[in-house]
Amino acid sequence: MRSLVAVLLLVGLVGVGRALDPGSPEDVLMRYLRALKDGKPTEAYDLVSKAMRQGKDKDVWVKEEKAMMAMADVKIFDFTVYPGKVAGDRAQVPNILESQDKFVNTLGLTEHELYTLVREDGAWKVDSQILLEQAEIPKWFPAPKKDAKTPPSH
Repeated sequence: MRSLVAVLLLVGLVGVGRALDPGSPEDVLMRYLRALKDGKPTEAYDLVSKAMRQGKDKDVWVKEEKAMMAMADVKIFDFTVYPGKVAGDRAQVPNILESQDKFVNTLGLTEHELYTLVREDGAWKVDSQILLEQAEIPKWFPAPKKDAKTPPSH
């Protein structure tokens, strides 16, 4: 079963033009988002930075994460992780999120996110996440190239 999940995750990134490298920032972000989507904050904890844990041990962090997700009625429907940019011990990885909650995204609109990951103890860890402003989206999510044979739409 685990290998089937790995294959499905690989297919998701191959669709955006890049194979998934185990332990890469993209791989770590995919595993983090999958853990949240599947309601497994225990798995997510191991993928977040010390700063994101805010000094909380695993049991406390997991309990708070579960409570927050339940209170906000967070539903993650889908996500697409795109190739990131690595600079030293920091990486920025874009993601398109399809989700809904009771407070911020009540309509279930598509969100363009940018995650920052940091290297800690030799491994990439999710450190922060922001929603991109409309003007920043093209920088991280380039428009697909049009086929030269396709006439322009009117």
